[in-house]
Amino acid sequence: MMDTMENLTAEEAVTRSGNPRKPEGEDGAKMLQRMNQSHSGVTGWALPFLKLQGSDQVLDIGCGGGATLRSMSRQIRSGHLTGVDYSPVSVQVSRDWNAEDIQNGRMEVLEASVERLPFADESFDKIITVESFYFWPNPAENLREVLRVLKKGGLFLLVADIYQKEGLSERAAENIRRYQMFNPTKEEFEKLFKEAGFAAVGIHTKEGEDWICIGGIR
Repeated sequence: MMDTMENLTAEEAVTRSGNPRKPEGEDGAKMLQRMNQSHSGVTGWALPFLKLQGSDQVLDIGCGGGATLRSMSRQIRSGHLTGVDYSPVSVQVSRDWNAEDIQNGRMEVLEASVERLPFADESFDKIITVESFYFWPNPAENLREVLRVLKKGGLFLLVADIYQKEGLSERAAENIRRYQMFNPTKEEFEKLFKEAGFAAVGIHTKEGEDWICIGGIR
C-alpha cells in the first residue's frame, strides 16, 4: 500500500516535504537542522581521514546544514573554508549555522552546483562532500570537476553513511528507491575515482555500520 502523509511519522513527513535531493521550504530547513545532528556520527568518524592542516584551503561540496563546515573550522586556523550547495535553503541554513566564522572572514558559503564550481583550477588543498554524492547529476563528470579545483597532491574525501553491499536493511533499500539515490559498491567507487583521474584512491568502511569514505589524491 502506498504511504500517505497521514500514516507517516512526523520526521518522515518533514523529510519527504523537505526534499533530500534539494532541500526546499520550511520543512527543508527543519530537515537540515535534524541532519546536522543525525550525520554527526559518520562525519566525526570520517573527518580524521581528511588530515586537515591549520593553513588548508578547504571546500565542502553540498554543505547542507553547515555542520561539517563548523566541525572543520575548529582545525582551520590560518586557512579558509568554503561551502557550496545548489539549494538556496541549504546555503541560508549553513550561513546561519556558521555566522561567526563567516563574519570574521574565515568562511564563505555560496550557492553553486558541483556541475560547474565557480573556482579557478587548483584552488583547494582539501575537498570534502558528506551525504551528497547520492544526488550528483553526472557522477563521472562531476568528479572530474572536483579534480579540476583540487591542488596537485590535494585530497578529496567522499563520505556516505550507506553504500551498495549485502545486508542493507529494507528501509535503506526503500530510501534508495524513493529518492533515486546513486549508491555504488566499493569497487564501483574505486573505478569512478580512477577514471576521473585521481592518482591514488583509498577506501575506508566501518565495521558494524554501512558507512564508507573514499579518499582520492590528485
